[in-house]
Formats: sequence, C-alpha cells, structure tokens
Amino acid sequence: MIAQRRKALAILAASLAASAAALAMVPRAGIEGMTEAAPIDTLFPGAFGAWRVDPSVIPVEPGADVRKAIAESYDQTLSRTYVNGQGYRVMLSVAYGGRRNQGMDLHRPEICYPSQGFALRSDTRETTFRYERQALQVKRLVAGSGARNEPITYWLVIGRTVASFGYGHRLALLKYGLTGHVPDGLLVRVSSIDDDGPRAWAQQDAFLSDMLASLAPGFRRRILGQDEDAP
Repeated sequence: MIAQRRKALAILAASLAASAAALAMVPRAGIEGMTEAAPIDTLFPGAFGAWRVDPSVIPVEPGADVRKAIAESYDQTLSRTYVNGQGYRVMLSVAYGGRRNQGMDLHRPEICYPSQGFALRSDTRETTFRYERQALQVKRLVAGSGARNEPITYWLVIGRTVASFGYGHRLALLKYGLTGHVPDGLLVRVSSIDDDGPRAWAQQDAFLSDMLASLAPGFRRRILGQDEDAP
C-alpha cells in the first residue's frame, strides 16, 4: 500500500513538473520590434546617399499560389528597385513576420528563386559585410534565367539574432521560446542583374552601407542583430 502510494505521488509530481515545463514554453509576448509600430515601407527611405527608388521599374506580381503563401507566412513585405547616378540598379526585398515567421523558408532565395523558374548558378556562401564597427554575416549566391544573371545578398534576423535558415532558424526560435517569448523575424535581400559578380557585390555593399546609414538608429540595430544598448 505504501509503495503504491509513493508511486502515485511520484507520478503526480512528474505530471505537475511536465505541466509547469509546458506552461513555461507557452509564448507570452513577442519581442518588441519597430516594424510592429509602423508600416515597413516607412522604415526604409525612398532615397538615401546616391540611391533613389526607380519609378520606371514596376515590381512583377507573383502568381496566386505564391501570394497566398506570402500572406500566410509574413505580416509585411516590401519590394523596391533603387538606382544610383550611374544608372546601376539594386533590388531590395524585405519580409517581416511578427509571430508568424515559422514559414520564412519560403522567402529564402534558394527556395524562392527556383519556385519562380530561376536556376541556382552558384552555391551559397557566407561572407562578412562590415558596416562601421559591426560585422554582419550575410549569405551570397547567384540565380539566373536565360540571359539574366542575378547575384544575391541576404541575411535573416530572428528577434535580435542574425541566424541562418534551417537549423539556425529553429535554434533561435527555441532559444526565445525557452524565455517565454515569440521572436519576430526579418529577412533582408538585395540583388542586381549583373554578369560581373565582383562588381555586383561591390555595388550591393555600397547600397547596404548607404541604406543602413539612413535608417533610424533603433531599427538599424534591429536589422544588424544588435541589442538595444549597442552603440
């Protein structure tokens, strides 16, 4: 009888512990993000440094299936083409998910471009983009279709952490989940139509430097994956 009672108490204690652990994992609040306070298109200026939005370029509307997937995966998206004084164009694409960023893989260039008929013409490589004293880990690859060659630079921010897709994304979500928070997610991608890879990367770096310098300090820290108290 005593042994049975002890066994029952042990099972009850284990059940209560499991319930407490499950409760701790329930997301209670999102990580505060500036993109929740204003439309994302107001956070990225239409003109900065040597760059201006090119009004002659009209974004191509994706197919119905892609639009549906985007609507289900993100809270806001932004797509613009900028041009500098020499006529060089850089395309900016941003996808933001407040508490709906589990499906951000859909906007990952390695998946997004092939789904639209593009071929991947290079492997994805990681490199360091430097903005002032900040070292930002970005991914680069080349996609193309026919005569169109498109070098791409992108990075993903989960909460306040720059993360890779796949394992890195899931690890960042788990990290925040353990604190009882649901992190927001932001994917920033720039690309240009250019057969000269080194020139494309240089122009994209110049574009990113000018863009980052034009952003509000708090939002700039967010997309660089910095903490609030970072300089």
